[in-house]
Amino acid sequence: MLRFDDRVALVTGAGRGLGLAYATLLAERGARVVVHDVGAERDGSGRDPDVAARAAADLSARGWRASPAHDAIEDRDGCRGLVEAILHRHGRLDILIHNAGFVAYRAIEEEEPDSFARMMAVSAGAPLWLAQAAWPAMRGRRHGRIVLTTSDRALYPGYVQKGLAAYAAAKLAAVGLVNVLAAEGAEHGIVVNAVSPVAKTRMWGVAGEPDELRPQAVAPGVAFLASDACDQGGWVLRAANGQFRLTRAEEAEGVTGARDLRGVAAATPDDLAAAFAAMTGRKHPGPPA
Repeated sequence: MLRFDDRVALVTGAGRGLGLAYATLLAERGARVVVHDVGAERDGSGRDPDVAARAAADLSARGWRASPAHDAIEDRDGCRGLVEAILHRHGRLDILIHNAGFVAYRAIEEEEPDSFARMMAVSAGAPLWLAQAAWPAMRGRRHGRIVLTTSDRALYPGYVQKGLAAYAAAKLAAVGLVNVLAAEGAEHGIVVNAVSPVAKTRMWGVAGEPDELRPQAVAPGVAFLASDACDQGGWVLRAANGQFRLTRAEEAEGVTGARDLRGVAAATPDDLAAAFAAMTGRKHPGPPA
C-alpha cells in the first residue's frame, strides 16, 4: 500500500471538491496535509477563510494530520509566503498539488485584460511561483512530487466549451510548465506531472454528492502522481469515473526537429492548399470561385 507517513503535502483549492478529495486521501494515508483554500466562489470572486479551516478541522477530527491556509496565491510574493510558512512550521515540503482554480464564462468579445490576467495568475502563474518557492527545499532533499492541473477543455478540440478562452489558455499553459519543470527536476529527484480531472463539483454547478464522476474517483490517480511509485515526469494523467489514461504530445517517428517534419512538402500556399485535404482527412473544397 502506498503511504505518505513522512511527507508534507500542500494541496491548493483543497477546501471542497477535487482538492478536498486529494487532501483526504493523502491524509488518510499518513501525510501531513496543508489544506489551502482562499474560499472563493465558483467564478473566483470573494474570500472565505472558513472554507479551509472547516476542511482541515474535519480531517483532524478523523485523527489525521491537517492544517489550514488561506493565503492569496495570485502573485509571486503570496506563493512564496505560503511555502515559506510551511517550511518554517514543518521543516520540509515533499508534495505540491496545485488544484486551485475557477471557471468564468466570457464570450471572446467580452473578455477583458483584468479577467484574463487573473485567470492566468491563478492557473498558470501560481503553479510556477509555488514550484519556484518549493524547489530549493525539494532539490536539497533530492525528492519532490509536483502535480499541476490541466483540463480536457484545453487539450482536446472535441471538449471545448464556448466562453472559456481564458480558462483554456491557462490550462494549456500549465502543460507547457509541466514539460519544462519535469526536465529541470529530473536530475534532482523532483517529478512533475499534470492531472486532467473530470468530476461533478460546484465548478459544474453541482451541489451535493453526484451520482457519477465523483471527485473521490479521481483522487487515487493524483495520490499516485504524488507518491514515490511515480518516477517519471512530463505526463498528463486523464482521470474520470475511476479510469485513468496517460497522455502527452510526442513527435511522430522519424521527425528530426525543424529539418525534417516527415510532412508534406510545399513551396507555395497553393501547394499546401492542394494538400490540405489529405492533411486533415477532409475533402478539399477547391479554390474559391
